[in-house]
Amino acid sequence: MIAPLPAPAPLPAPGHMGVDFEQRVDFARLREHRLSRARAALAASDCGAFLLFDFYNIRYVTQTWIGGALGDKMTRYALLTRDGSPKLWDFGSAARHHRLHSPWLDPADCHAGMLGLRGAIAPTAGLMTDAIRRIKGILTDEGLSDAPVGVDIVEPPFLFEMQRQGLRVVDCQQHMLDARVIKSADEIMLLTQAAAMVDGVYQDVVEALKPGIRENEIVALVNQRLYAMGSDQVEAVNAVSGERCNPHPHNFSDRLIRPGDQAFFDIIHSYNGYRTCYYRTFGVGSATAAQRDAYTMAREWMDASIAMIKPGVGTDQVAAVWPKAPEFGFEDEMAAFGLQFGHGLGLGLHERPIISRLNSMREPIELRAGMVFALETYCPAGDGFSAARIEEEVVVTPDGCRVLTLFPAQDLMIANPY
Repeated sequence: MIAPLPAPAPLPAPGHMGVDFEQRVDFARLREHRLSRARAALAASDCGAFLLFDFYNIRYVTQTWIGGALGDKMTRYALLTRDGSPKLWDFGSAARHHRLHSPWLDPADCHAGMLGLRGAIAPTAGLMTDAIRRIKGILTDEGLSDAPVGVDIVEPPFLFEMQRQGLRVVDCQQHMLDARVIKSADEIMLLTQAAAMVDGVYQDVVEALKPGIRENEIVALVNQRLYAMGSDQVEAVNAVSGERCNPHPHNFSDRLIRPGDQAFFDIIHSYNGYRTCYYRTFGVGSATAAQRDAYTMAREWMDASIAMIKPGVGTDQVAAVWPKAPEFGFEDEMAAFGLQFGHGLGLGLHERPIISRLNSMREPIELRAGMVFALETYCPAGDGFSAARIEEEVVVTPDGCRVLTLFPAQDLMIANPY
């Protein structure tokens, strides 16, 4: 009798401390990997420099981060030129902190900067004009004044001022997303550690999930536990129960959870910048046949997509195993977008590849080893208001697919059964 093959060892999810007795995340190696991939993307482009406003691109290139509240204010930016070191403009006190505590950056490249806080300081104040004049001077000094400048995201007044000062602006977000698509061993370890934190939080959710608790109380519990574990940002927690499950609202409310509800949750947080997107569905106390049937179907769709994941497979082939929009109650793929869905995970929540019938059939991407992404399925129940939602995070390896999200989800779990 041939012995069964042993299950593969789990992907490492070590403790969060630095220790001398285990090999854990090598942050110097992580920083070098990210900057080298960004430099390679710049070298392969027609640009003389990348000017970055996207919070995740700034972290990828400069290895700096400040509070998430400032991430959408469009006032931090970084410049990466073909031969120069990364240059960063940040809130003044943060820039001073970087000079003291970020030795991989030249202190002379960490500048105080302010552009206007999304228009709160009007462009007529001249902050954008002065910033672009300085950037143009750096490009001139490096012999790049005639080369295009790649920009990822930008406020219109800043773009118009770049053009007024004679800079040729092109898109570099595509290049940066290409750079970020393949994860190093250190990035995969951080993503696994982030998922392991949510594994544990779901145990807390199951124990708390009973009639009389509100959706927002579950959200508060998740936030408290994740921050206590060391999360650096709980970006969102969706908590959806009862009649709110169908249609899927992608939020949470103060609804009281009731006996027999179907409830699903999405926990989105980051550890050292690396994010999770991690749905689980539960029955509260009990479950009906319609709820169990919906869960079984969502699980079958999930398992079919996981079985497709290996190097060389196209994202169109993955999307093809999921139902078409009319088959689960939607008029077209735009209306159903995000329900049968895959999306890259890394410093950003939605990186490459994006997998869905909306885009993958017309422009497929080939899966490669080192890609990490989440797969999501959703199935409305026959009762007209319940629904099942499952999500698994996976990494593509040379041998196929490894699942990062380990909280049990093969069958509908009943929390606090009667």
